[in-house]
Amino acid sequence: MDKFIHIRSAKFPILPGEKEELVNEGMYGKALAQYLQGKLRERGYAAPFICCEDWGWWVELKTAPVAFGVCIYCGPERDGLLDLFCTDGSTTRRKWSWRTLRWVDMSPYADKLHDDLVAIFRADQEVQVIATSLDSPFAEGS
Repeated sequence: MDKFIHIRSAKFPILPGEKEELVNEGMYGKALAQYLQGKLRERGYAAPFICCEDWGWWVELKTAPVAFGVCIYCGPERDGLLDLFCTDGSTTRRKWSWRTLRWVDMSPYADKLHDDLVAIFRADQEVQVIATSLDSPFAEGS
C-alpha cells in the first residue's frame, strides 16, 4: 500500500444511520467518501460508487486498468473530530490484469491519486492536513 494521508475536519462528521452500515465498529468515514467522490469527479476521475468495507470506506475509481480506488480509515475521535486516513487501494505497485493477461504498473495511477488527494485537502480551508506520507494509518505521532 502507498503512503497514508491523515486529516481532521468538522466537515466529515458521523452521518445519521452510518453506524448501521458499518461492518466493523468505529470505521466511520462515509462523509469523507462522499466528499472525495465528488472532488475526484471534478478532477476527471470516474468514481461510480462508494461502499463500506470491513476496514473502512471505499471510493471506487474506474481510471486504471485494474481495480483501484481510495481506502478511508477512521482513527479515534479527538476533541469532537475524527482522525481520518486515506490512501490508494493498491496493495502492491504491480497488479495482475485478467482482462489483458499482463502485469500493470500501478505507480503512475497511485502517485497521481496521492498528489490529487493532497491537493484536494490542502485547497479546502476546512480540512486540517496532519500528514501526507505515513507508512501506517495509526503511526506514532499522528
